[in-house]
Amino acid sequence: MPQNLKENGNKLKVCIGLSGGVDSSVAALLLKQAGYDVFALFMQNWHDASATLHGDCEWEEDRFVAEMVARKIGIPFYFVDLSEEYRKRVVDYMFDEYSKGRTPNPDVLCNREIKFDAFMKCALKLGADMVATGHYCRKEVIEGEDGPVYRILAGSDPNKDQSYFLCQLTQEQLSKALFPIGDIIKPEVRRIAHEADLPSADKKDSQGICFVGKVDLPTFLQQKLKPSEGDVVEVFDAYYENDPQYAFISNTLSSVLASDAVELKMITDYVSEDKAVPVQPTDCPFSMEKVALLSDGQLLRLSQPVRYDIRFETETYRSGRKHIKKTRYKENPYGKIVGKHEGAQFYTIGQRKGLNIGGHKDSIFVIETDVESNVIYVGEGHGHKGLSRSCLRVAPEDIHWIREDLKMAMGEIRRYKVRIRYRQPLQQASVIMRANGLYILFDVPQRGITPGQFAVWYDEDEMIGSGVI
Repeated sequence: MPQNLKENGNKLKVCIGLSGGVDSSVAALLLKQAGYDVFALFMQNWHDASATLHGDCEWEEDRFVAEMVARKIGIPFYFVDLSEEYRKRVVDYMFDEYSKGRTPNPDVLCNREIKFDAFMKCALKLGADMVATGHYCRKEVIEGEDGPVYRILAGSDPNKDQSYFLCQLTQEQLSKALFPIGDIIKPEVRRIAHEADLPSADKKDSQGICFVGKVDLPTFLQQKLKPSEGDVVEVFDAYYENDPQYAFISNTLSSVLASDAVELKMITDYVSEDKAVPVQPTDCPFSMEKVALLSDGQLLRLSQPVRYDIRFETETYRSGRKHIKKTRYKENPYGKIVGKHEGAQFYTIGQRKGLNIGGHKDSIFVIETDVESNVIYVGEGHGHKGLSRSCLRVAPEDIHWIREDLKMAMGEIRRYKVRIRYRQPLQQASVIMRANGLYILFDVPQRGITPGQFAVWYDEDEMIGSGVI
């Protein structure tokens, strides 16, 4: 944490975003013990409890606990209602993204638009010099050519690192941000809370959508997005044997391999975030010289997923003793209709829960959602070809540099570690800057690359930039 005294001798005034959870409570306690002039600000961002699984207003209990924590620590407590801002800048964005078949990350949006914007502005109006939160991440300051440069680093606790959620913050926002527990592991945070007898010491970690709570997502989305029954189509392996896009991806990746001795991988090795194969310090399988020769058009196509267009023809047949005339779908070597769903916009790539499709040895995963035709495409098993991709693109307008002094030049290629979702182990990748976007080419294929989510690139444990997939 920075020096707690200003140059004129007055204490730095810090606003702690007190949520009622143990993390922000301990952050507040540490700030107070460090000698800062601390006050707490609790924000309400959600009113409607109709979609929450608990069916009650969790924020009321959170506010009650937060107020008790502030009283226990001995700091002033304030309340602000930012629910209108939250609805406009986070929830409406969520609905719009899901309606387009994309999967947004509300927690990233909440930090960028609410905690470190609307909330921060409110705190500054109340006289704060800095704003602190209970995020598990670290901040450092270095001297740049034009003044101080703020670095954001992964939290010291690898199991709780939350830097990913702050991937859209700006230098200006970081200049006034404090993360008091970033260098502490979670068990130690609990210990400190118990030792200080804080009311939130045993409170469970919050789950679900930021400041809304744990929700049934389809029920939440149905507030604005109407259900519409459609087909669930299982895609067979044979589809990829004749698909021109899959052949293009395979041929293009093969053409940029570092040598003939390197084997091209098209399917990911890891199964889930909890059972992932750790990143190994192996050489990049691709030649950067060969990658640099790819045209913008080739990279654009390489980053695009396989699209599915499986048509089913019907045939009539007679059934039973009375030979009743019935209709059925003809067998198709590329796929089969295996079920129904209530709206393609309610599903996301990589999802396996909520499909209610039986009769398979392995799990069924969503590999594509077609909102226009209202069809969900699925595949069986973690090793299904439709679940893995090696390249993604971030549009020029969606590229965000936390370290603005490290922006990439056109045509430049850098090696970074990248994650495409929270808690995913960092993956080795080549980041390529072109006029039509920033491309990320992974050393190994990635499971469930999802449009609307954020890709974040790191230099070791420092977050450098991010962008919407």
